[in-house]
Amino acid sequence: MEDNTIISAVRRWVEDLIVELNLCPFARRELLRHRIRFVVTDSIAEEQLLVALATELLLLKDDQGVETTLLIHPDVLQDFFDYNQFLDKADQLLAQMGLEGIYQVASFHPDYQFAGTDKDDVENYTNRSPYPLLHILREASLERSIATYPDIDEIPIRNIEKMNQLGREKLQALIQGCFAGTRNQGP
Repeated sequence: MEDNTIISAVRRWVEDLIVELNLCPFARRELLRHRIRFVVTDSIAEEQLLVALATELLLLKDDQGVETTLLIHPDVLQDFFDYNQFLDKADQLLAQMGLEGIYQVASFHPDYQFAGTDKDDVENYTNRSPYPLLHILREASLERSIATYPDIDEIPIRNIEKMNQLGREKLQALIQGCFAGTRNQGP
């Protein structure tokens, strides 16, 4: 599948779920400012993905015009358990590069499952994306946003309530809608 098709699906997910449902109250501003970098890696192995992640970290370090990167990796870590294990390697890479505390990696996956939940629990949809991806965030920007946002601790509670109101079928339809207009219907 072409990178543009994959990016289009992820962009639609950001617009239709993350921004429109206000799952992240900080995303709209960066989306409107065109400061979110959407990039697809052709990695097929974890080692390649670590190289792609390192490349994106260096790009963010050198380009202050990019606020955050969504590193989409459709051909590696399709299994959520493997993906979840890989997150430790991503954190180790941050430390090795001396970037711990400067950047952090947030996780999104089509089969995302929070600890202590069942696979089908709707709250998992707050972190379900059309493709596996790593979201690289600037910690200083995140801290500034958190400091000025009232009731920051209410965001996850509000998001779970919203997921429960929408229900699994509606949420599945919203994610599948991200693929509208593409040749393939899903990853």
